[in-house]
Amino acid sequence: MGAEKTDATAYQTSKDKLSSVSDHDGESILPPQHTLKRKLENRHIAMISIGGVIGTGLFVGTANSLMYGGPIGLLLGYIVMGTIVYCVMITLGEMVAFLPIPGGHIKLAERFVDPAFSFTLGWNYWYSWMISSLLLTFVIIPAEIAAAALLINYWNNTVNNSVWVIMCFVVVVTINMLGAGAYGEAEFVFASIKVITITGLIILGIVIDLGGGPNHDRIGFRYWKDPGPFVQYNGIGGAKGRFLGWWAVLTQAAFSFIGTEIVAIAAGEAKNPRRTLPKAIRRVYIRILLFYIGGTLIVGLLVPSNNPLLQLNSGTAQSPFVIAIETAGIKFLPSIVNACLLTSAWSAASSDLYTASRAVYGLAASGNAYKFFLKTTRNGLPYVAVLFCASFSLLAFMAVSTNAGAVFNWLANMSSVAGLMSWFGISVTYLRFYKGMQVQGIDRKTLPYYTNLQPYAAWWGAISSFTVCLFSGWSVFLKGSWNTSTFVTNYLLFITWPIMYLGARYYYGTKPVAPEDMDFKSDIAEIVADSYDEPPPKNKTEAFFQWLAFNYPT
Repeated sequence: MGAEKTDATAYQTSKDKLSSVSDHDGESILPPQHTLKRKLENRHIAMISIGGVIGTGLFVGTANSLMYGGPIGLLLGYIVMGTIVYCVMITLGEMVAFLPIPGGHIKLAERFVDPAFSFTLGWNYWYSWMISSLLLTFVIIPAEIAAAALLINYWNNTVNNSVWVIMCFVVVVTINMLGAGAYGEAEFVFASIKVITITGLIILGIVIDLGGGPNHDRIGFRYWKDPGPFVQYNGIGGAKGRFLGWWAVLTQAAFSFIGTEIVAIAAGEAKNPRRTLPKAIRRVYIRILLFYIGGTLIVGLLVPSNNPLLQLNSGTAQSPFVIAIETAGIKFLPSIVNACLLTSAWSAASSDLYTASRAVYGLAASGNAYKFFLKTTRNGLPYVAVLFCASFSLLAFMAVSTNAGAVFNWLANMSSVAGLMSWFGISVTYLRFYKGMQVQGIDRKTLPYYTNLQPYAAWWGAISSFTVCLFSGWSVFLKGSWNTSTFVTNYLLFITWPIMYLGARYYYGTKPVAPEDMDFKSDIAEIVADSYDEPPPKNKTEAFFQWLAFNYPT
């Protein structure tokens, strides 16, 4: 991590070196009545960055991944996807720490690539969280709520799922309608529960694996030997079957990581963004290593890949963590863990609605959506955008008429592909940003955050994201394996990306922004004015969270 650098005031001292190509003279382009309010505290951003979007992808979705890839395939899949996520985040972090504006990377794409590219990236990002209304296919918010119904069925599968969907829907919408401050407080609590839960599960998993459970069964690496480290996908033998099993993990792993970039969207409502955001970006690798890599390692040790309860399409599907605890003979704890996982689904759904509504706000600010989405309350709540996005959450009622596990898989496929295409767009935006910096003679070392891994990290993020998307639905092309729903949910959004981009280019008559014309000055004055030195903590609690936000080990 020594290749990275953060400095909250470095750019302020060198901002006069920037070339001005804007008519705004460093001021915000949004009318004063159409602004969000910076209400997210440092501790909110700290916890959101650590555990804000850890959700059902890790706690529930790993079931199918273990079944398809085996314990080693699962672990390797998450490691590879983790490298992609890390590269995308440091790529995004450099831009967002410099320009923490409403709309995040959607607005940045307009400045550094092309307004048509911003249009495509923005709407793709929105329906990666919401829905493509064209064919009533599905994405993350309904996925998290459907997964919540799946988790609740662990206790009681006699109650119609519509009851649980309504309950989850009310919780999620209420949190978001109370504003960014309330969302930050709720996420602070939810993320804390998730961090404690996953940390406790990892420790408990180690104890169970070493024979510390009630049944005193020392598991060790037993399941890596039988049924084996890999699964021969679809019965295909040899290295080919094992490779395909590993590749099948990647799309689901992407779903687990989708939303890591929420820090960028929250940048427009974060207090003291130039001090808070760089540290939040650097905190990502801790989440990848501890929670995702550590969690999947434990799952692969404790649950055999041929356990029938891993099949999410079955009516008896469970989280792999719950399966492991029940197998170890620990009573009562499975229900407690399942309750924690349920709060995780609520938390992730709340973050998803927050992100989707701010994405619509960013699209409207760029002129790519109706201006009424810019309407806010006096407290800075974009209520029109929130209610519009919340209406699509009702698609979670799909879990009522169809098996909740099957619906979860459909939604996960769709959101994974759309999320990967968003990462592709972020990486392309950075490559143009990097080129503009070079051409205009701006030293990246003067930015609040930079890393020596660029531009190679951005290239890896762009190429790998695109490749995983391209082959995300390969399984339907195996002999006798055609599945229309799988094909549509994996490739519809991938195909619509170039259609939207070329259509926007033609309709708006735009062209790519030349490096020498890129705007590196607008909004700088306001951002610098929002930067300040943190006051000393008043008590030990404040001291802890100030350490968490600003002195996290790097």
